[in-house]
Amino acid sequence: MPSNASFPPPKGFLSYPDAEEVISPKYVARKDANPVLTGLPLSIAASLLTSSSFIAKLFYNNAGLQKIKDLPFLDQVPATFNLTTYLPKQPVVIPLGDNSSMVEFGEAQLSPKNRGETHHYTASDYHAMYKSGQVTPLQVAETLIALTSKYSKESSIYQDAWADSHGADQLALDAAKASTERWATGKPLGILDGVPIGVKDDLSVKGYVDHDGMAYKKGVPFFEPAKETVWPVQALQDAGAVVIGKNRMHELGSDTNGLNPHQGTPTNHLNNQYYPGGSSSGAGSSLGAGVIPIAIGTDAGGSVRFPAVYNGVYGLKPSHHRTSEMGSTTCVTGPMAANVADLTIAYRIMAQPDPKTSIQSKFATSQPPVAGSKQYIGVDRTWWGASDPRVIAACNKALDHFTSQGYELVDITIPYIDEAQSAHGGVTIAEMTEAARRRGGDKVHWTSIIGPVNRLVIGLGLETSAMDLFKFNSMRTIIMRHMAYLFQKYPGLLILTPTAPFLGWEKKPSHAKYGVSDGDRTFLSMIYVFLANITGCPAVTAPIGYVDPDQGEGKVCIGMMATGEWGAEESLLSWASDAETYLHDVYPEGRRKPKTWVDVLDLAAKQSQ
Repeated sequence: MPSNASFPPPKGFLSYPDAEEVISPKYVARKDANPVLTGLPLSIAASLLTSSSFIAKLFYNNAGLQKIKDLPFLDQVPATFNLTTYLPKQPVVIPLGDNSSMVEFGEAQLSPKNRGETHHYTASDYHAMYKSGQVTPLQVAETLIALTSKYSKESSIYQDAWADSHGADQLALDAAKASTERWATGKPLGILDGVPIGVKDDLSVKGYVDHDGMAYKKGVPFFEPAKETVWPVQALQDAGAVVIGKNRMHELGSDTNGLNPHQGTPTNHLNNQYYPGGSSSGAGSSLGAGVIPIAIGTDAGGSVRFPAVYNGVYGLKPSHHRTSEMGSTTCVTGPMAANVADLTIAYRIMAQPDPKTSIQSKFATSQPPVAGSKQYIGVDRTWWGASDPRVIAACNKALDHFTSQGYELVDITIPYIDEAQSAHGGVTIAEMTEAARRRGGDKVHWTSIIGPVNRLVIGLGLETSAMDLFKFNSMRTIIMRHMAYLFQKYPGLLILTPTAPFLGWEKKPSHAKYGVSDGDRTFLSMIYVFLANITGCPAVTAPIGYVDPDQGEGKVCIGMMATGEWGAEESLLSWASDAETYLHDVYPEGRRKPKTWVDVLDLAAKQSQ
């Protein structure tokens, strides 16, 4: 509960939480006993949970979701909801100030260092090739459509990362043709003109179908092509980026492994005996394999950050509502990229104010840290202890590097980790269930378009009571207050953790037909990422090492995550740049490239000959 330690609210923010230190009993990792279900037992359990409230309630209670409302220390704590209006007690903390222009791109973005054999192409590489005339955006788009579209003449190992375009591939070619014409007249729009990007399958792009990871069913209104494009993607398109298509994802974005038995599961090109991570699985797969340099994902519980780490790339979860106002208290739209230069470019463009919105348009432009300022990094060692020892060892080596470079390490404590994570899970499941409930239309029952794993999850969501939801959000208030306290005590603090506590989700034959429901492993996987989602804080993940796998060939990637104060995206990107330098220049093995990495620019150049 709150101690006597507190700080006055800082100026320059709207809806900043009360900055109060919260003290809780020492964290002890939970030991659950939720069943692992695959195959026919999974299918049967899913049917039972969606037809029997009694059975669903048993699963709900076994998951520990019912316990939050009975925690006595929450009795006098107000709930923090996302009301999308300027009212108190909401997770939208808005840094106020000038946002008339974004931070200008510097040499680090426009001319990033070439990393030699481990170099992943950047937007600047595409820019240079277009400028020299060695290749055109149209040739790149044609090359990529041939690699990624199910309608291409030949199959490729990269197609499994891309959702069915339903004949909309011409949209990418038209955009690339327009870019090629701009380059021919010497009037490119900027660094992104003609650069190919992917967009997660739950973000609307005009002319493309949103599947949300579900199996397509003709005639269901939800699967009609989108009539408009979401703001962050539109901003990138306005800067000249070419959307190649929609990236596959975990169905409904509901888990962290990226397994999709309905559409097909994207490949983890570092080790194909592991899943690519979810839920922005196709984005991570394509970035790791070099197919595209930038992708746009969504993140309600690590869905940008897990596929980034498991595929050895970078992912940014922005502050809540920073890039887009979404109908969720936990979900945001964020960039993923093969390198920090492009992650920064994509973020800055996506975060430009949307004039049509009442909240996103009010965010002040995030500013890079002032040169020479003290940079605090905080670590909760007990919390770190929930990870695999190999993960901890890799993160400790990176931590030593950061402290050697001038970061000041401070010991911190995050209170009520287990309870707060349960609250996050309860909110996310309830919101996912409500979103899914509206998708069937008048003629199709909404559960019929959802696979067994998510019918089981939705069975839990349907059991969420008003009291449960209220107290989940009271727990949110507690954690936001403590985060505010830490940020005021240590200005500019970045909280460092592993991104994921274990090496990855191993593939198993029993998962193939229906998928897998492993609630305990899912809960454990989100033990670090949940904090940014329930508080609305920004977070970034960066690869910092590799370890031998438990199965398959190819080392698996270990990621480290930094979580910052509301509006501190530029500080996080600065840290990610330091992490990138560590991986390339200090880490003994350097950055790794999968054997299946594809040289898109070389393929496109050969096409032009």
